Amino acid sequence: MNCKSFEDYYEDLQISPNADFETIERVYRLLAKRYHPDNRKTGSIEKFEALTHAYNVLKDPEKRAAYDVSYEQRKAHVWRTLSESAPAEDWDDDQAIRNRILSVLYVDRRENNDHSNVGLWHLEKLTGWPEKVLEFHVWYLKEKAWIQRTDNGGFAITAAGVDVVDQKGLMPPRNRLLTDGRAG
Repeated sequence: MNCKSFEDYYEDLQISPNADFETIERVYRLLAKRYHPDNRKTGSIEKFEALTHAYNVLKDPEKRAAYDVSYEQRKAHVWRTLSESAPAEDWDDDQAIRNRILSVLYVDRRENNDHSNVGLWHLEKLTGWPEKVLEFHVWYLKEKAWIQRTDNGGFAITAAGVDVVDQKGLMPPRNRLLTDGRAG
């Protein structure tokens, strides 16, 4: 499985993997209008192309089924990697929650340096904490400039955040980083 080139079409369309066809179509139309290159205020050819590609896969039942298989495999791989690299701390304390968020974003940045982007919904699924719990910690990490909001509305770790991960020893061992399977 090539995780480096994995595109999260659900994140691109800002929908749940459980979304039905009508929801996919409605959200695509809304976002396509927003990011269409002819839109002078919010147009973006890169975002429009990514949305269109995601829509073309998810609207076709066969393509979506094939995509969902790789999506579930990647999700399981991420869960496994993160649970193996989790520090042995009490997950109820605030610092542990922030450390976990930084670790998730660190792994994503290592995997997708040019396109690092983890949405709040995805953070919920990867950390196991509800949005209400994460909102405070995301705010704090943004204020410290350890993470930043991306153009797609998700989050990515900054260089300062990487330094924090390094200083606190939060990096997963090299063999636990999400990789595309090549030796390196």
